[in-house]
Amino acid sequence: MIIHQMLVKQYAVCVYVHGTRKFETVVADYHEPVKQYAADKYTLEQIDNAVVKGYVTEQEYQETIAYTAPSDAPTE
Repeated sequence: MIIHQMLVKQYAVCVYVHGTRKFETVVADYHEPVKQYAADKYTLEQIDNAVVKGYVTEQEYQETIAYTAPSDAPTE
């Protein structure tokens, strides 16, 4: 399936900012791109707010936060 960035952005706004959509109503192929978009474009405060208000579940929150971790962090 082709992922359209305009839809990714719109889904992210509806899920994380307004709470007018839940991931259950978002096309499954868009779940990860939406989480990654939110992690890249939204502040931690905005993402935290989404879970506090119940817009996303704790698991969806954790999956989103995982995208904010630096991928080039040194491993021990």
